[in-house]
Amino acid sequence: MSKPSTIEVKAFLLNLQRQICEGLARLDGKAEFIADSWTRAEGGGGTSRVMTDGQVFEQAGVNFSHVTGAAMPASATAHRPELAGRSFEAMGVSLVIHPKNPYIPTTHANVRFFIAEKEGADPVWWFGGGFDLTPYYPFEEDVVQWHQSAKALCEPFGEEVYPKYKKWCDEYFFLPHRNETRGVGGLFFDDLNEQGFDTSFAFMQAVGNGFLKAYAPIVERRKDTPYGERERDFQLYRRGRYVEFNLVYDRGTLFGLQTGGRTESILMSMPPLVRWQYAYTPEEGSPEAVLYNDYLKPREWLSC
Repeated sequence: MSKPSTIEVKAFLLNLQRQICEGLARLDGKAEFIADSWTRAEGGGGTSRVMTDGQVFEQAGVNFSHVTGAAMPASATAHRPELAGRSFEAMGVSLVIHPKNPYIPTTHANVRFFIAEKEGADPVWWFGGGFDLTPYYPFEEDVVQWHQSAKALCEPFGEEVYPKYKKWCDEYFFLPHRNETRGVGGLFFDDLNEQGFDTSFAFMQAVGNGFLKAYAPIVERRKDTPYGERERDFQLYRRGRYVEFNLVYDRGTLFGLQTGGRTESILMSMPPLVRWQYAYTPEEGSPEAVLYNDYLKPREWLSC
């Protein structure tokens, strides 16, 4: 098995953060990202890049972090007990984009690398990541194009890769207490190392580089769609599901908090505005009901 190179991974991640921020700034056409660097007392640090009050994006955050520690946190060892007592290094880029226009979906992506070491033993390492889409007023052509992009980047790595990671995404981004998916899915993978470092790293790079290629066309198609107070209210209500998932279920949020990461950067994924409404039910036959009836359940989008 090829030897992991943390230097190569870090260089890729820093460049990916820069490229995604540049691409989002071009899409917005008004606002720029502000960089906010931080250090962690236990080791490592990162840079958060955040855009607020743009022409297209109400808030967009793209984080890079590289943290080290003497022991893995409970969130990481819960399903990998053999990691207990090892020092670790974790690095990644994570982003969440909350557009202004309710017809543009919210989206999330991340790519990450972990390595845990102990004297006298081989290192244990893996890659993880993916991306997913959370529409409010969905268009089937957007969802199909999103999944076509995901499938295309997976194909060089095997025919089984897209179906496997698409299914994992549907299962991961699911809110059991609501009995609904967070959105229309995409890709999710973790613990990736079976093919060796070079191939695993190549796949992680493909996912990172493929994100904006999948998302930008949707933004371009929907950014000038007229909307009113009704659509905005529904968008703010549905953003509440994002908050519920990230604070209750998301592994990345838990890992960041347990390892003493920077709270502002970890919670950058929260929408700037959100509302809850008691016992909301969409009106039958309404555009809002379409989301609930046709999109918030796992579906084979490329079989349409």
